[in-house]
Amino acid sequence: MAIERACVRAVRKPWGSADLRPWSAIDPDGDPIGELWFQRADVNAPDPALLLKLLFTTKPLSIQVHPDDDYARSIGLPRGKTEAWYILSAVPGARVAAGLKRQVTAPQLRAAIEDGSIANLVRWHGVLKDHLIFVPAGTIHAVGAGLVVAEIQQRSDVTFRLFDYGRQRALQPDEAVAAAKTDPADFQSVHRRLTDERTLLVANRNFVFERIDLPANSHWELSAEKETWAVVLDGHAEVGPIELGVGEALFIEADSVGMTVGSEGLCGLLAYPGPEPSPGLLHDLDGTVAGPPGGFAEVRP
Repeated sequence: MAIERACVRAVRKPWGSADLRPWSAIDPDGDPIGELWFQRADVNAPDPALLLKLLFTTKPLSIQVHPDDDYARSIGLPRGKTEAWYILSAVPGARVAAGLKRQVTAPQLRAAIEDGSIANLVRWHGVLKDHLIFVPAGTIHAVGAGLVVAEIQQRSDVTFRLFDYGRQRALQPDEAVAAAKTDPADFQSVHRRLTDERTLLVANRNFVFERIDLPANSHWELSAEKETWAVVLDGHAEVGPIELGVGEALFIEADSVGMTVGSEGLCGLLAYPGPEPSPGLLHDLDGTVAGPPGGFAEVRP
C-alpha cells in the first residue's frame, strides 16, 4: 500500500528548455532541461512498471526507435518500450514524426540512416494541444521543437538513434534496423469518453492513459489496485494530506485516498498498467460512482 507525492528528476538534454513554467519552477542553471521524470518518493520501493515524464522541446529530438519486449530480451534487456504522448502545448507549426511514408526493406532503411535521408523518409504530422499520439515499440518516431508533452511509457530507457541533426551523439544503425517496423504507421489521436469525468486517451497491454476533468469543490475517492500515477494539468486538489498543483504528481498503489477539488476545478492525467480501464478507479463522494452505464466499451488491444 502506498500514497506518495512523486519526486521529480530533471534530465538535461541538448534540445531542452531553460523555462519550464508553469509546469515546474526548477531553474536549469546551466544546460537546458529536456525531461522531468516522476519517481517514487520511497527510494527503497521496487521500480514501477511505468514511467511518467514531461518533455520540453526547443529543438527537434533525434529520430529514434525503441525495441519491443522480445527484441529487448534477446539483447539482455528486461523489457521494450511502448509509449504515448499527450500534447500539453504546441507552438504554431509544431509537429511529430510517427512511422515511415512508405514501406522499405531493411537494406533501404540502413542506407537511409547512413546518408541521412531518413529525415525525409519519416512521416511528419502537425499537432495541437490535447492531441494524443500512441507510439508502439518498433515505430520510428521523433518529437519536433516547440512542444510540451506528457509521456507515459514502459519503464525502459533504451533508445536506438537513426538521425540526430549533427549533434555528435552516437547512432545505433544495427540495433535500429533490427528493432524497427519498416512500414507506415497510423497517426492516432482519438479520445473516447468513459464518463463525464474520464476520457480514455489510449489503452493497450502495457498501460492505460486517461484525462480527468473534475468540477470545482467536488469530492472524490481515488482507488487504485495497480500502480497509478496522477499529474495535475490545471487547477489543484487536496489528495489526503497532499496538496497538488499544476505540474505536480501523485503515486498510489493498492490503496484508496479522498480527494477534494479546489475552487477552479481540476484537469489531470492518470496512468496505470493495462490492458483495460479500471471501472472503480474514481468514485464520486457527492453522488454516484464515476463509472459508465453498462460498463466500458471495447478498448484497443
